[in-house]
Amino acid sequence: MDGLRRARAGAARVLARVTGEALGPYQSAVVRIGFAGTWLFFLLREYPNRHELYGPDGPWSWELARQLVESNHAFTVLLWSDSVLWFETVYLAAVLASALLMLGWRTRATSVVFMAGVLSLQNRSVFMGDGGDNVIHLMAIYLVLTRCAQVWSLDARRARLRGSASAGAAGPVLWGVLGAVSAYGALTGRFGLGWSAAFTALWVAAALWWMAGRSEGLAAGEGAGRSEGRALLDVLANAVHNAGMLVIMAEVCLIYATAGWYKVQGSRWQDGTALYYPLGLDYFSPWPGLSALLAGSGTLVMLLTYGTVVLQVAFPFTVFHRRIKNVLLGVMMLEHAGIAVLLGLPFFSLAMIAADAVFLPTGFLVGVGAVAGRLRRRPGAGVASAGAPPVALPAPSRDADPDPAAAVGPDAGPDPAAAAGSR
Repeated sequence: MDGLRRARAGAARVLARVTGEALGPYQSAVVRIGFAGTWLFFLLREYPNRHELYGPDGPWSWELARQLVESNHAFTVLLWSDSVLWFETVYLAAVLASALLMLGWRTRATSVVFMAGVLSLQNRSVFMGDGGDNVIHLMAIYLVLTRCAQVWSLDARRARLRGSASAGAAGPVLWGVLGAVSAYGALTGRFGLGWSAAFTALWVAAALWWMAGRSEGLAAGEGAGRSEGRALLDVLANAVHNAGMLVIMAEVCLIYATAGWYKVQGSRWQDGTALYYPLGLDYFSPWPGLSALLAGSGTLVMLLTYGTVVLQVAFPFTVFHRRIKNVLLGVMMLEHAGIAVLLGLPFFSLAMIAADAVFLPTGFLVGVGAVAGRLRRRPGAGVASAGAPPVALPAPSRDADPDPAAAVGPDAGPDPAAAAGSR
């Protein structure tokens, strides 16, 4: 009986924590900034080549894309029309949504537009992507579920200054436009049943959130406390956010586990020579001299080859051991930085580093934010800092967990409080 009571008490504590706060506010913010920034920089770099990649001049024609989408039911709004004007509109909307999501402006709406832009472009030309694009594809969907603008965002700033992240008319106008587009897609059959239901659910949730926030603001003006409706929506939003963060962490572990165990089965990875061959390919040698220098050392190639396999296989088993996990995390980020330089794959590396960031310790992220805040407020640091008031960064409590992965453990302490009223 004592064991049963302890189990029930533990389950109640876990449930209270999962529904009582959105865990990992700093980690979700870094993931948001990382993936939105990676996709934004990619779209801007490829802007001169956009027609060949995803538009009318590509080898994967509009008709071929239409036939494929009819068979696999993938989501893309680019097939609504084959006109160049429509393609340019969608591409520019994807660029704008990426920039706004990175800044954290109206994140509930811009995360949906960001997801639609990523899926529309990638599903239009399915043979143009690589592993990094697949990661962005998945994370764009998961970010819609998270409250990723609690810190380091314009939404959090608006919440501090105006009492609510949804204050102002821009949110309702933006959701009105998105609702009209969703209704058009559903009524004309351009959206399948599943996507129509998903977009309708998102729109209804946003409308309920706005109405609850508005009624709470009116009640606050009359001296009343927090409304029950807003409290219920907060509980649901926290639960969905925490589930989304858990899925992101599981996805990262799955990526490394599958990559590592597939490498174990390869003969070139077994004999320690796998990294030698891509270093000799012109396509993957932006710095031929550096690649030749590295490839010329058999010992170094062997160590890097075996080290890569060990890191990828071991990482999923270390996420609950903070010190070992943090060491492996730093080494993997350095490895991806090396891939960006040696193999000329910067966007793949940025996507993987952004995914890894979900496991960064909260204390480290708070320290980075504090340093950035001090640099921003330094006299003469720039026009933006000249008249801007100092922004207070939420700090973790004395017992705060250094990362969200530890939150599921039995000894987990509270995460730092999120900015009030933000996403």
